[in-house]
Order: sequence, then C-alpha cells, then structure tokens
Amino acid sequence: MKILVINGPNLNMLGIREPGIYGNQSYAALCESIRSYAAQNDLEVELYQSNHEGDLVDQIQAAYGVFDGIVINPGAYTHTSIALLDAVKAVGLPTVEVHISDVSAREDFRRVSYIRQACVKTICGHGFAGYTEALAFLKEQKT
Repeated sequence: MKILVINGPNLNMLGIREPGIYGNQSYAALCESIRSYAAQNDLEVELYQSNHEGDLVDQIQAAYGVFDGIVINPGAYTHTSIALLDAVKAVGLPTVEVHISDVSAREDFRRVSYIRQACVKTICGHGFAGYTEALAFLKEQKT
C-alpha cells in the first residue's frame, strides 16, 4: 500500500515553533518516525511538506492513480482552504486529517476545518503518534 503524507505550513519548524504546543522534536524526527513505522508495517510512504497552498493542491492532484491514500496535516490551511478540500474531493482517495495538537482545545478559529468534510477520519492531539495511527487506519481500511 502506498500512502502520501502531506504536511502544510510551518510544520517544517517543529521543535522550534511553540514547543509547549508542538513539542521539542524536529520535522526530521517526525519524518523518521513515519518512515520507520511504514517500513515495519509493509507500507510505502512518500512525505511532502510545503508552506504554499498551491503546492499542496498540486501534490494532492498528483496522488491520483499513484497512491492508495493520503495522510494530511494542512496546518493553518485547515481553517482557510477550500482549495485543499476541493482537491481531496477531486482525487477521491481515502484521506486522514491529522493534527499534532488538540485543535478543539485551542483558539476558536482552529475548531473550523474545511478539509474535514472530505476526510474519512480526523486524529487530533496525539502528537507524532497521530500520523502512525492514520497510517494504520488506512492500511486497515484497505484490507
């Protein structure tokens, strides 16, 4: 099974950005955690991060016919991007929304997720483990 893992704006700043919310581990550590889990669970993963909405849309569109599912942490675009929602709807791939923090316990605006409408599951507040939970969920859905 082949899964695309997409991370949106500012996730490249993990370990630096608000460690009280996002922890002290780096984006490289997150990527290693995902790759390690995938290798141990017979999954092929490709990781992508961008701070640019159009780049994220391009990656989602390019996943069509190539990947079996998507794990996405849209970052701040969660709360603003109809374009990401439309891209996920267009490709029709099972998609899991992941957030490192518990967005429902933060500022009011973070409780709105446009992309959630097109996702089969949302995982919030489980830190890096949320990504491996998402991978496990997609693998289970495929079998």
